[in-house]
Amino acid sequence: MNPAEYDNDELIFLEEEEGQQEHHEDNDTWNVLIVDDDEEIHTVTRLALSDLVVNGRKLSFSHAYSGEEAIKVLSEHGSSIAIVLLDVVMETDDAGLQVAKRMREELNLHEPRIILRTGQPGYAPEENVIKEYDINDYKTKTELTRSKLLTTIIASLRSYQQILTINQSRVGLEKIIASAANLLEEHSIKGFCEGVVTQISSLIGLDAGGVVCARAGSVLDREDDAVYVLGAAGQFATYINKRLDSLHDDKIIREVNLCLQKRDHIYAEDFSVLYMNSSGYEAAVYVQLGSSINVVHRQLLEVFMTSISVGYENVNLFHQLRNAAFRDMLTKLPNRNEFINMLDEIEDSSADIEDLVVALVDVNHFSDINDGLGQDAGNLLLIAIAERMQNNLGDAVRMGRIGADVFGLIGSGDVVNPDTISALFTSPFKAGDHTLPVNVTMGFCRLMSECCNGLNILKQSNIALNRAKRSLTANYEYYAPEMEEKTTWRLGMIRQLRTDFAERKLQLWFQPQVDLVSESVVGMEALLRWPAPEGGFISPVVFVPLAEYSGLIIEIGAWVLEEACSKLKQLHDRGLDKLRVAVNISMPQFRDPQFIDLVKNALTESGIDPKCLELEITESVVMDEPQIVVDSLKALKAFGVSIAIDDFGTGFSSLSYLQKLPLDRLKVDRSFVNDVTSGKSAFIAETIVTLGNKLGLQTIAEGVEKREQASHMLRLGCDEAQGYLYAKPMPFDELNHFLDNYSPRA
Repeated sequence: MNPAEYDNDELIFLEEEEGQQEHHEDNDTWNVLIVDDDEEIHTVTRLALSDLVVNGRKLSFSHAYSGEEAIKVLSEHGSSIAIVLLDVVMETDDAGLQVAKRMREELNLHEPRIILRTGQPGYAPEENVIKEYDINDYKTKTELTRSKLLTTIIASLRSYQQILTINQSRVGLEKIIASAANLLEEHSIKGFCEGVVTQISSLIGLDAGGVVCARAGSVLDREDDAVYVLGAAGQFATYINKRLDSLHDDKIIREVNLCLQKRDHIYAEDFSVLYMNSSGYEAAVYVQLGSSINVVHRQLLEVFMTSISVGYENVNLFHQLRNAAFRDMLTKLPNRNEFINMLDEIEDSSADIEDLVVALVDVNHFSDINDGLGQDAGNLLLIAIAERMQNNLGDAVRMGRIGADVFGLIGSGDVVNPDTISALFTSPFKAGDHTLPVNVTMGFCRLMSECCNGLNILKQSNIALNRAKRSLTANYEYYAPEMEEKTTWRLGMIRQLRTDFAERKLQLWFQPQVDLVSESVVGMEALLRWPAPEGGFISPVVFVPLAEYSGLIIEIGAWVLEEACSKLKQLHDRGLDKLRVAVNISMPQFRDPQFIDLVKNALTESGIDPKCLELEITESVVMDEPQIVVDSLKALKAFGVSIAIDDFGTGFSSLSYLQKLPLDRLKVDRSFVNDVTSGKSAFIAETIVTLGNKLGLQTIAEGVEKREQASHMLRLGCDEAQGYLYAKPMPFDELNHFLDNYSPRA
């Protein structure tokens, strides 16, 4: 096309500016890319369109003189170009068509409008090319007069603006949909509110910034009633989750508060404040426009705000549900579930974790405060503890409440350590009308580069806490792998013990007891044996504490009683009706409300005389909970059962309680019997025997292995003995054989 071809439209040529007009990427102009290998076409086109204004915006031109050059410009600035005036024939016959194809397929530029021009009608593209590459218009240069060019440009700009608006709306809607699909994410309200601002900008066709604000009491986990920024876009993005009055713009603060007060939209020359409300969940959306909006846009925005209000309510409801699942409602701290998530985030992050420490802080004797002062005082104390930790440890430490009276901390070792945390509890806490001193126990776990998952880290911290609770010297403990190994071993042993007991693999052995004068068998002690998988037996010193720890001792103890009585009945039926059996009883059995009835039932069902059953207890059992033991033994003594104290003299029993117990027999511990032949004084053994005689009790010496021990104990006045000198513990079948063949020493 040359200048003469515009004569019919009375084109008034303007003076050319020197050089080419630069590309603009702002919203004051429409960016047009002219692609043609004829430089004169560039000049004429630019002059023909230089005074065109569409929707208040002039045209800005970019230039390319080949297909490859056009692709380069589009790669760098394609997202801001509205129209491409594209010559078909340039370096090749289809260079323009190749540009159109690469625009749509490679560069994914679907918004810019394409107007094809050619000076050679024979090179007109096929109809399918026009459709496939979304080409707006096709003209030969001879038919493209100024008026037709203007018409084509205006129509293409309108098409571009519509497509751009649709795509921008789609982006805004996708953000809202994405927010709704991820409502359980921490910033779901933030994402929704950002989408609102983006969508408003798309609807009115302006690049607007803005904020979405609401009162804290309406949607946030805050006690105050101040207005907060929930979401923002543009220049206001840094104010999210901050109070509205922190904005350095008095007009925004004033207008948002006015909107919430009036509960209505506000429209002004350069801004709008839109009101949103659904079921009491209200918000004000301040949009910075830069210019006033027309009536049509106002109506569109009002419909839009009404339609998304329900979504705003849903987001807030889901936010509250999420808080219920991941936040402690009392202290407003993350709960156990969220604390585990926080630990998982550490593992997933690429940050250096080797200086991080996890701590569990357990409030000692918290149940006493609840029981003595009431739950309200306990709740106020927990709130006060949480506030002091937050105020003193600050943002450098992340924390949560992971149990009724246990707090979790995550931070660097120079802050999360015993000294720093203990210092927080040196002064008492105010809980309502009460001023309460608080002591804590702490378990620490240093994070390693090969960090485990959150649940495992919490488990390791808890292992350290439990170890600290059992310590007599310190109120804290750091996790070490051997702690977990010991715990794992203990749990494995308990699991195996439970399995073997259920499969009746446990055995009851018996060790005979003899009269020291006649050396005839007068009874036997029932001893529990647990066969080891690899052969031999697991020591009672190992498995009895495990059975007591797990509570399995109640079931095992009941079986031992029943089995011992049953076996004794078999001996009585053989004519050995003078024999008795001794059974050891642990403290957990005494705590069992059914214990007394259990003993009585075992005797009744076996049909043996109650005096033939002797219950053995240790001094430590007596001193653990004396009154429970005394009351139970008195009830059983009244039923006819005999009572003995095992290992007497090794504990620290009070003689006052000793006098209260309905005892029949004292057992002298083997350690004192050994003193008889080790060159040491047998003073303690003599004292125990003398004490027994003074109290009118029988005495029996344990661990008698040598003849001189038996002789010495007899001289002291001891009545009975048991030990390897007479017989080792043996299964019941061997006991029968032993009794058949045993004869007292002449």
